[in-house]
Amino acid sequence: MPEPTTTPSDARGAAAAPAATHETAPPGRRRPGTVALVGALLLGVLSFQLNASMVTPALPDIADYFGVGPESVAQVQSLFFLAGAISGPLMGRWSDFIGRRRALLIVIAVMSLGTMLCLAAPTLEILVAGRFLQGFSSAIFALSYIVMQENLTRAAFGTAVGVLASVNGGVAGFDGYLGGLMTESFGFRSIFWVVLGLAAIAAVAIVRIVPAKHAQASTGRMDWWGATLLSAFLIALTYFVNAGSESGWASPKALALLAATAAAFALFIVVEQRRSSPLIAVHHLRSRPVWTVVASTVLTLAGIFAIMNFTIVVLSQDSEHGFGLAPSTAALLYLTPAALIGVFAAPLAGWLTARIGWVTTLRIGSGFTLLVAAVAAVFVEERWVVLAAVAALGIFYNGFFLTAINGLSALLSPKEAPGTLPGINGASFGIGASLGVVLVAPSVARAADTGYGPALWISVSIAAAAFAVGLLIPKPDADA
Repeated sequence: MPEPTTTPSDARGAAAAPAATHETAPPGRRRPGTVALVGALLLGVLSFQLNASMVTPALPDIADYFGVGPESVAQVQSLFFLAGAISGPLMGRWSDFIGRRRALLIVIAVMSLGTMLCLAAPTLEILVAGRFLQGFSSAIFALSYIVMQENLTRAAFGTAVGVLASVNGGVAGFDGYLGGLMTESFGFRSIFWVVLGLAAIAAVAIVRIVPAKHAQASTGRMDWWGATLLSAFLIALTYFVNAGSESGWASPKALALLAATAAAFALFIVVEQRRSSPLIAVHHLRSRPVWTVVASTVLTLAGIFAIMNFTIVVLSQDSEHGFGLAPSTAALLYLTPAALIGVFAAPLAGWLTARIGWVTTLRIGSGFTLLVAAVAAVFVEERWVVLAAVAALGIFYNGFFLTAINGLSALLSPKEAPGTLPGINGASFGIGASLGVVLVAPSVARAADTGYGPALWISVSIAAAAFAVGLLIPKPDADA
């Protein structure tokens, strides 16, 4: 995950009818208030986000505590995000059968179990297992988008998606800093106490506010065979990408994992074609609303995540060929502004969707994201221009793009399986982010000879492909 992720937000509006919904509310169901519903879902989203960001600065302390090296402790984060990629499609689709509230509570229960394992873990292996269970909380994003789309008016849905998207990259950029302070003062386990407490509060709020019933769109039974094979595909794909970047794309390990990835996907397609209520119907994968949203997410994350969270991070701290800043200063200048700006830009983007449309909002975000990335590549040696470009990404990428793509995933999902596209899109964030870093890493490693420009131009070219795909995304009914 991006984490992304990804999370939609919307707010309040004046529309009287729920124009954004696929179906009307069941008879006798009372719609919750907008502020209360968004607040309850936001608590759940924050329980995931703090899990993702506050642990990062604690990784060295975790390594020291268990007496391991960086390569071993990296699993604390990598398996957390891998679980997130699995949980989105699984829980999004399962919620079509068991209801959104029950699905949200199952996710929080699994996350809480993992948190308790982390609190008590006597070994790194048990801590990693706990982190894997915690990673299932990523599904809260997809589930929240579906709940809001089914319960809020058209205007309110847009703003609400923006509110949730505003914390998708961190809580104004200060959550990682807080995690570092807590680790220094109380040890890394103190972070998990905060997460556990927040999860308990979120569960109570969800029980009290999120409707128990929803306009169920799916009949039949959950496709667990499909869920298993899709999980196998995502796991194999993740390890293939890692093996290719570490050992070479033609190494025996990478080729074996590539074969496993292809086999898992082929089996998944065969099984889905024979299921009466598949996890993801094959014809949906081929449909324009689905593949364009997924491709736009993967390509944009591959291009822009690599810029913001890898290339610029290395460039800002490189004392010989970059800006030579201390890690804390580099984070304050090149990471915090985009996250902080996104807190305000995402709700604004959500508000605009009711006025200019979801697809138009996405194209504005994607187009200006491409332009800003190109400016950073052209003026890569000018630290203040790069700083301004990264800050602008807080508006157009963190704000406009992330809000629009998450909202569209709910609005363009198949009517008979409304949980499908939000879940797949959630998994696409982690896939895109991993691919982006892998693709630019060799160029960043050669920065001593070529500078950081080539790495940035690779990202720009990927962002250009993302913009082109975004032009093909069809308008949802809410844009009519």
